Amino acid sequence: MRRDDPGGPYVGELVRAIGANESIYSTGLVLQEVLQGFVGPRQHEQIRQRLTSFPFLQPLPDDHVHAAELRNKCRRAGVQIDTIDALLAQLCLHHDLTLLTADRDFLHMARHCALKIWKP
Repeated sequence: MRRDDPGGPYVGELVRAIGANESIYSTGLVLQEVLQGFVGPRQHEQIRQRLTSFPFLQPLPDDHVHAAELRNKCRRAGVQIDTIDALLAQLCLHHDLTLLTADRDFLHMARHCALKIWKP
């Protein structure tokens, strides 16, 4: 999700999925990244409460190994991805989940693995 596009299709899809009672997962990595973007304590607490209401996926040691392999594979293909994004992608691959993201870096990554990304 992006702060500069609060009404975008990604937010609408998340609202739809919540309303349809679909399975939605998050991670501590996502929680940390989102909270780093909020400065006010009230916003911080609201976001924390909302995000921690979803079940969290916990990476296993093999997820870290496979994330490193994915990052290396992408780098060899000329695609630069950061460590956290590689781990998030690996968690989606491991659990056969579709990633809801506005970050285009994942689209580049998906050309080199079986990562499923929601498209508006």
